[in-house]
Amino acid sequence: MTLYLKAPQARVDYRIDWGARHLGPWLITDSAWRVEPVAEDGLAVLAQAHDGRVSSVTVTGGVSGHIYDLINRITLSNGEVDERAVSFRVEAR
Repeated sequence: MTLYLKAPQARVDYRIDWGARHLGPWLITDSAWRVEPVAEDGLAVLAQAHDGRVSSVTVTGGVSGHIYDLINRITLSNGEVDERAVSFRVEAR
C-alpha cells in the first residue's frame, strides 16, 4: 500500500489506471470509493467517476495526525470484482 501526505484543508484528486495492466478486454462497469476509518471530520469522498478503464476520486478533509485508507472497489464487465487501496496521512502544513 502506498502512503501519501495530505493537508487537512487540501482537496486532492487521485486515480487508478486499472487498464494499464489489469483489465485485458474487460471494462469497469462499477467503481466505488470508500474511506476507512469513517470518522467525524475525517477524510471524505467529495466526487468519484470512472471511464471504463480509469477510476478517479476527489477527497477532502481529514484530521491532522491521522491515517486513512482510501479504497477503490471495481466490478468488471465479466463480473470479476477487485480492490486497491492507498493511505493518506493528514499533516498540517
